[in-house]
Amino acid sequence: MTLAQSTVAAVQTATAHLAAVRTAPQLTSHQVLVFLLQLGVLLLVAFCLGRLANRIGLAPVVGELAAGVLLGPSVFGRIASGAADWLFPARADQAHLLDAVAQLSVLLLVGVAGAHLDLRMLRRRRTVVAKIGLAGLLLPLALGVSAGYVVPAALIGESGHGLVFALFLGVALSVSAIPVIAKTFADMNLLHRDVGQLTLASAAVDDAIGWMLLSLVATMAAGSLGVLHIGLAVATLAGFLLVALVLGRPLVRWAMRRAGGAGQPGPTAVVATVVILFCASATQLLNLEAVFGAFVAGVLLSSVVEHRLLAPLRTVTVSVFAPLFLANAGLRIDLGALLDPSVLLTGVALLVLAVVGKFAGAYLGARTSGLTRWEGLAIGAGLNARGAVEIVVASIGLKLGVLTTATYTVVVLIAVFTSMMAPPVLRRAMARIEQNADERLREAELELAPAARETPSEA
Repeated sequence: MTLAQSTVAAVQTATAHLAAVRTAPQLTSHQVLVFLLQLGVLLLVAFCLGRLANRIGLAPVVGELAAGVLLGPSVFGRIASGAADWLFPARADQAHLLDAVAQLSVLLLVGVAGAHLDLRMLRRRRTVVAKIGLAGLLLPLALGVSAGYVVPAALIGESGHGLVFALFLGVALSVSAIPVIAKTFADMNLLHRDVGQLTLASAAVDDAIGWMLLSLVATMAAGSLGVLHIGLAVATLAGFLLVALVLGRPLVRWAMRRAGGAGQPGPTAVVATVVILFCASATQLLNLEAVFGAFVAGVLLSSVVEHRLLAPLRTVTVSVFAPLFLANAGLRIDLGALLDPSVLLTGVALLVLAVVGKFAGAYLGARTSGLTRWEGLAIGAGLNARGAVEIVVASIGLKLGVLTTATYTVVVLIAVFTSMMAPPVLRRAMARIEQNADERLREAELELAPAARETPSEA
């Protein structure tokens, strides 16, 4: 093909795209009205219930998720079906608008969580962190994969055949939630303690491996089950990580300088958002999950940006986007599914496996690293909090067709219950652990720098 022919072909393609845009159906006034009301109602109810949950000692994620449950088919849909159908219609064209906001919310939430990682802590105590993180990941992963083969067939989605469903369930039961863990330890004034630092660092290991596994399983769910396809997915993932490691950090640092973001929260927040969206776009383009790219972007940001400069982005994400995502996730929960004895028994069994697997794995990793029994118990309790991260995984599983609505409900409820269980066990264990000199020094530094207490998410 000559240059002239190539140019003509490019012009024809561009013209076709423009014509498609012109003829695409526009949003009606009614669709815009319903969309705006959906956002307003979800955010208002999530805010109120999140505050209520926090006031009675629960993680705000519980209240924000409950907002969606109340407004979904489980409650609002049963007591006022006409109003529920008007406000949250099942039509795809209307639901996609809310899903788009939820997708953006997920990317920002995961990116901000990744930006909260303390990479120096990871390097300094890498052996202990690796033992705890891997043990806390592999045991629940193995239990989840094993359980995936005995779950009733009615609870497996159309795309969740055999190995794919088992692996997905294993990933769902093995993840931890850095946002919930950070918020829990901050509320209990434990971020400066060795247990708090080790738990966060170990959760970072879990999350990093978890997002990689999720990307691979998502590729398999799309039909790429051959050895060649899986090998290509692994190579693609490794290549993306290599490029991000070699080029990402200097590019992010350069972008921050060019934007005039040094020491200024506003430009820093804008550049950080762009980095998160571009990295998410890259992994989506490579047929990996967009959330993995967002997490990698957060890790890159954590290495070049001070946490305090991300405060504006963190505030908007925590206060607006995270509650919207959680409430939207709650809309898909059908508590009526638990009336089926097989679903209820499966849910209880998976909850036990999730708690025992994560707790026992983290405890064994801590004990083999020379930590005390009470330190092992505290770390196990902290890592058990799954929160918004497991809800993100469940949402992806539902979107891919790996999970049914009933299985999605079970996995989300596991995230809620494990987040509720962490604080009481932590209080009991930490009461038995004496504070050492290094911890007192870190506490003094935190008091001199209150911004260091800020956490990435309440979700």
